[in-house]
Amino acid sequence: MHRPVLLVVAHGSRDPRHAATVRALVRRVRSLRPGLRVETGFLDFDTPTVSGVLERLAAEGVRDVVAQPLLLTRAFHAKTDIPAVLREAPAALRIRQAAVLGPSPLLVSALERRLYEAGLDPAEKSSTGVVLASAGSSDPEAIAVIADIAREWRRTGWCAVRPAFASASLPRTEDAVRALRDVDGVRRVAVAPYVLAPGFLPDGIARGAAGADVLADVLGPAPEVARLLVRRYDEAYAPDTCPVAPLARTPALA
Repeated sequence: MHRPVLLVVAHGSRDPRHAATVRALVRRVRSLRPGLRVETGFLDFDTPTVSGVLERLAAEGVRDVVAQPLLLTRAFHAKTDIPAVLREAPAALRIRQAAVLGPSPLLVSALERRLYEAGLDPAEKSSTGVVLASAGSSDPEAIAVIADIAREWRRTGWCAVRPAFASASLPRTEDAVRALRDVDGVRRVAVAPYVLAPGFLPDGIARGAAGADVLADVLGPAPEVARLLVRRYDEAYAPDTCPVAPLARTPALA
């Protein structure tokens, strides 16, 4: 029996770096799982669109698809936008919506990888404060998840970890940098963008990191992110997971 096609669903951006980063991540996923068909669709700005990919797959005779949101938290896009697009897919397709990527220890490992690649010495971990800088959301569930990640990450040996948001929520990155220095008394401050690809909001994070000592790159095609994508695909296609009926498609449970 053929394995379902993995459709990576990205948000899209006017910034060409976004699509380039998504495609680099997809290439890494393909290298981890040779023989698995992996497609990419964008919700906005970029092509191919999610709906266009689904129509093409149905026309080719594909019947099973795992739609993987390229998202770090369960907020509006995961709860509303993506399910709405999937419900409009050709009726011949059986679609499972996989869980969002975060939270996951693999993402924390990717964050640390990016910090060390940016020049932070692992030996400086215990004397460094980190800003966990996410894109931001108006969804309380998503905000709570970021706070939880920061709290748990602090327990792995960092001097302090504070969450920050580029939009919709506070504090901003620059505020968290100041708080680490002025409130927590941290001398060395690093900013770790908890975002997958470059764009308008990550650029805002970078501007807010002007007062930090280290600014990591976005997660992008980090090996840990690619491994997590494959894991979420496998979880969505577990033998005991029922296909989603074409007229009643709902996200698979995380």
